[in-house]
Amino acid sequence: MMASLFSSFDPSANLNLPLNWLSSFIGMLLIPPLFWISPSRSSLIWNKILTTLHKEFKILMASNKMNGSTILFISLFSFVLFNNSLGLFPYIFTSTSHLSFTLTLALPLWLSFMIFGWINNTIHMLAHLVPQGTPPALMPFMVCIETISNVIRPGTLAVRLTANMIAGHLLLTLLGNTGNSLSIYMINILIIVQLMLLTLESAVSVIQAYVFAVLSTLYSSEVN
Repeated sequence: MMASLFSSFDPSANLNLPLNWLSSFIGMLLIPPLFWISPSRSSLIWNKILTTLHKEFKILMASNKMNGSTILFISLFSFVLFNNSLGLFPYIFTSTSHLSFTLTLALPLWLSFMIFGWINNTIHMLAHLVPQGTPPALMPFMVCIETISNVIRPGTLAVRLTANMIAGHLLLTLLGNTGNSLSIYMINILIIVQLMLLTLESAVSVIQAYVFAVLSTLYSSEVN
């Protein structure tokens, strides 16, 4: 039971090859239509969303020194959102349900921010370790606390995304496996509950992609 339950999160496919990871790159097939002379309605809606995200990320960064850097976080949002949404379809591998995938996104991003900050803005980074108004007696403890909270940031980014994606998928799988032993009346109720959970999971996919991108933007704004 447990083996079959978690088999949907197994990255290996036939011949023990990790072919399921290829689902993360299917979105690249959708990029060419964005460059047509006469874009479709879906392209116009998506461009409107990206423009809104660009304005919001620009406000969060609050710096004119990093012009164009919002493209990085918009691309990150789009990539995570695509993989989250793709996992809602049956028999399609959910890449963002694995720590190996989310840590690959979060760790290099955070590490690049830290290297850039400590090399170019060393005094500013040191000032972040002691919040303003901290009593002198508590400063050593605050440095330890702020250092630990800073180090665990990539882990919290990755675990938050992974846990939210796994939880909803497991709940849908558990409820779906009970359908064989239910009556017709209960199956109708189960289908309604499954549709409601699927709607909730669709919202969670968008929210988690937005949270991942916004937190990455806030972490980058602290190094300037």
